[in-house]
Amino acid sequence: MRAFFARKALKAFGVHYSYDVSYMLQMLRVSPVAFFRFAALTKVAQHRGAVPREAFYAAKIVGALAEDCGPSVQLAVDMAQEAGMSDRCIQAVLTRDLSAMDVDTVIGFRFADALVKRAPEEDDARAVVRQQWGDAGLVELTLATQIGRIFPMVKTGLGFGKACRKVRVGRHSVVVPGRAA
Repeated sequence: MRAFFARKALKAFGVHYSYDVSYMLQMLRVSPVAFFRFAALTKVAQHRGAVPREAFYAAKIVGALAEDCGPSVQLAVDMAQEAGMSDRCIQAVLTRDLSAMDVDTVIGFRFADALVKRAPEEDDARAVVRQQWGDAGLVELTLATQIGRIFPMVKTGLGFGKACRKVRVGRHSVVVPGRAA
């Protein structure tokens, strides 16, 4: 019964976001216990309370970019748009254009970018996040960045992560440097 509702919810999610949920449906079919444990991560990935939407979604997009070249990035972009993040800020994150980002977006972007690259400026970026939004903000941006990376890695591990594409923001296609073709 639980699997029936999960399948229905996955298919609705796929339709809503034009996202291929085949890998999750396969996981549900072959290992329901693993699927339901994995699905619990979706709640963690959505947790936001201390940081503004722009910082949160900048971190989610950067996390997706670290592991994916299209569909998962598109999903993060679509969720950011749905939450009300401006197309201008989303495009700026995708193209790494700091001058086009607002302050909150820059902070979220710099932290997530340093984190996924394990860059020397990681400590400085962490300090800025902590100063701006406290330890709760640091937790949220870390989860936004890192949990979002798990989904494309699982998709790839199961053999479904093979499609690269341009990312759409509103009515515009954005070529992500070094990523989508």
